[in-house]
Amino acid sequence: MNIENIFTYHAPEPDQIPKYEAIRGAAKLLAKPIVDNTPPCADQTAAIRKVREAAFTANAAIALKGQL
Repeated sequence: MNIENIFTYHAPEPDQIPKYEAIRGAAKLLAKPIVDNTPPCADQTAAIRKVREAAFTANAAIALKGQL
């Protein structure tokens, strides 16, 4: 495991930008109906947090080019 690589800023490369945007857009598409159809509560917050975490983790996979 390359700790130095994991905790280094990785500026997006031009070919990565549409990938980040696609993931962010898909996460937003999932988050909106969660908020629209569930009552404000701890479970709603947790659901949104997990969508956000999934998007962040997917973006990390892009930034790290699959090399953890």
